[in-house]
Amino acid sequence: MRYQAALRPDVLPRLYRETVSLHGAGFLTARQAQPAASFDATIDTEYGGYSSAAERLTVAQDVVGSIPTSRPNVHGPRGRHEPSWPNCRVSVNPKSPENKDVDQEASVLPEWLTPFEPQRWLTNGHLQTIVGNYLPRPAFRVDGVAETVEVDALDGSRVLCHCHWQPAPVLAQRLTLVSVHGLEGSANSRYIQGIAARAFDAGFNVIRMNMRNCGGTDSLTPTLYHSGLSGDVGTVMSHYAQRYSLERVALVGYSMGGNLVLKLAGEWDNQPPLCAVAAVCPAIDLAVGSDALHEPLNRGYEWNFLRGLRARYARKRALFPASYVPAEEIGPVRSIREFDHKIVSRYCGFRDADDYYYRAASARVVDRIQVPTFILHAQDDPFIRLLPETRAKLLANPNITFIETRHGGHCAYLSRDPGNDIHWAEATLVRFLQSVAVQLSRTGQALGS
Repeated sequence: MRYQAALRPDVLPRLYRETVSLHGAGFLTARQAQPAASFDATIDTEYGGYSSAAERLTVAQDVVGSIPTSRPNVHGPRGRHEPSWPNCRVSVNPKSPENKDVDQEASVLPEWLTPFEPQRWLTNGHLQTIVGNYLPRPAFRVDGVAETVEVDALDGSRVLCHCHWQPAPVLAQRLTLVSVHGLEGSANSRYIQGIAARAFDAGFNVIRMNMRNCGGTDSLTPTLYHSGLSGDVGTVMSHYAQRYSLERVALVGYSMGGNLVLKLAGEWDNQPPLCAVAAVCPAIDLAVGSDALHEPLNRGYEWNFLRGLRARYARKRALFPASYVPAEEIGPVRSIREFDHKIVSRYCGFRDADDYYYRAASARVVDRIQVPTFILHAQDDPFIRLLPETRAKLLANPNITFIETRHGGHCAYLSRDPGNDIHWAEATLVRFLQSVAVQLSRTGQALGS
């Protein structure tokens, strides 16, 4: 009942103040914390209504170029390639059309999907996001094996994976879940441990994958990490599928990790062993999401991300001094877009931030997804945005269940359910994967659950 106590009305304001302080900026006041009018339940007739709770999504193929061995020339007439801010910025419209079906009776929803009712005191997206990030979870204490997997033979890049296997007699037949964290997270992020615990209890094998450099692994790769490295996820999946003869693998990603798994699914088509994909608050449209982080109410989140990214760049510079220039030569970095333009594009083979956002976004390939896919998005997510054309792709693909709720914040979804069931998204993802397992078993395809 630790969770119920943590959400008492007298405790919430203190937790809110402490978490804002931890982010290093008092970017919200009590008045600002009220739900914005732009997130009210509205339906824009320009986009029309939706037909069912199992809303649809699609993806077109995209292949991001390999990381170059030498630094590309980004210097312009003034010695540095600088886009004209704000001319290169994408306008952000948080007034998204509402998916009405998420509020209908449970009888019209898939059996594995229950209506989401936010905690009484957490109907604001910022509060959901912040409290969800710091709310304790039961410790994930299942024994596992930590090992590195080479994801790029050209430069020797490796990622660290934490594997938790079911007993050997059933290991190969059980569904294997590969989880991918968000920006500046790791395999030890609370939401990753939360979904891992539930998935393992449901009988799945679990692989908690770190992106390049994450989880204290900066020395394992000379490169940076970015949203276009979907091939790393595919390499990890193939590596373990071959080693253990895995019959079915499902991918789960959060935020940036959600973009990676959706992008891979669009590129992978229906190749085995991939059998299902789930994404929570995925950063599908990278440009508008980056610009949303620079909005006044979101600067605290952006500052927190930038603090970690700057520190990571400093570590990479110390580890590989011949590959990275001093921070002073790069100049000030005051936004995620500037970081992506001045650093990510410079070292990862993109022309500029806009080229990176275009080529790395899963929005370009979602129409090609051919496996059962569940996408969860909250309208009050502070900084994840969906463009109308992306929303149309999601709704058009019969393989995708796209659920959009009024509340939930960013990767939080703290519900009124008691105890650990407060984490509604994690419980829903596991039920979705269990339903996929049942469907495959009915069609005669071996799959444990």
